[in-house]
Amino acid sequence: MEIVVFDLVSYAESVDHLKQADGELPWPLPKRHASPEVAARTYAEHLAAWEELDRLGYDGVAFNEHHTSPYGLMNSPNLMAASAAQRTKRLKLLIYANLLPLHHPVRLAEELAMLDCLSAGRIVAGFGRGIPREHNVFNVPMPESRARFEEAWEIIRGLWTEEVFSYHGRFWSCNDVAIWPRPVQQPHPPIWVPVTSSKETIEWAGRNNVAITPGLGHPGLREDVIRYYAACLRENGHELTPDHIQITVGAYVADSKERAVKEAGPCLLYFNRTLFSHGNITEVNLQRQAGYVSDSSLDYVRPENLPAAQRARSDFRNQTMADIEREAENWPWGTADEVRDRILAAAKSAGAGRVLVNLNRGAVPHEMFQEQIRRFAREVLPALQEQEISPTPSPT
Repeated sequence: MEIVVFDLVSYAESVDHLKQADGELPWPLPKRHASPEVAARTYAEHLAAWEELDRLGYDGVAFNEHHTSPYGLMNSPNLMAASAAQRTKRLKLLIYANLLPLHHPVRLAEELAMLDCLSAGRIVAGFGRGIPREHNVFNVPMPESRARFEEAWEIIRGLWTEEVFSYHGRFWSCNDVAIWPRPVQQPHPPIWVPVTSSKETIEWAGRNNVAITPGLGHPGLREDVIRYYAACLRENGHELTPDHIQITVGAYVADSKERAVKEAGPCLLYFNRTLFSHGNITEVNLQRQAGYVSDSSLDYVRPENLPAAQRARSDFRNQTMADIEREAENWPWGTADEVRDRILAAAKSAGAGRVLVNLNRGAVPHEMFQEQIRRFAREVLPALQEQEISPTPSPT
């Protein structure tokens, strides 16, 4: 089993003092509040942490693309991958993900090929649609999001696999293009797509035999996503394997559950109450009204799992330390044995060959993040990496 650290690269200082009377950060958040010195320190600290991941034997680091928010300073994951490629030797660089509706696909195909060469074949290329906030930033109509995503993918795949490629689409066109360089990994780097719950994304992944990260951290929703995904794979002539599934977990190793909650709880609380969903709509009903998701996007989800898929803003904004203390009873927070056993149980249940472990949810101080990287590597990582994950029984 592969263990990858997922890193949001949140702005390194608290912005709680900027909240308005309603408890929300303003959006847009004026750039005068963004310290270049803090941003420079943020990047330096996270790149140093990734070097430590490489040194200690983690399989990879995953990072995403977000814009105009202290939630994550990952405006260009490709720039971060280029920096990391020069500072690491064996670590896989999992981009999670370039946002296809927002950027020209020829440029993305070229940049990812460059990155695969710069890293000697260590890129895992994730493609996503982006959250509604990003569509507003780039002035891309949300009802066009899925069509843009699928068209951009066809162009990128064609540029990677054809000697000379042409495409004439609704949003982008190219004539007789042969990209230089081509990726080290042939015919192209491995592809993955983030799936929270959208039916259409699951269907696209099934048609294209693309790996997914199902259902965030909710076990019931994850089961529903995997069941539907397996059916979509079969319909298109593919079979579900551990390589298709990568689950995400938040972990924190401490001497006890109580100590884990005391140390990590305030960071998670800050992330959920201040950073998460800044300037964005998470609720599915509002996303439907904006044209971002379809009316049928959740019709495969069992009723008891619909609240997790609907992602009510209040679930994050109204969270308390008492909530975290209660919910953490079921999380991989606590002693190394508990962290190991809970992660392994989740991976086996999902049939996941890769686990994305978040060790710094929110603006975790650099020293605390580094200490978690080292302690997890020392006390948990070897036992997980030696595990062989079998495919789950084919869901029906």
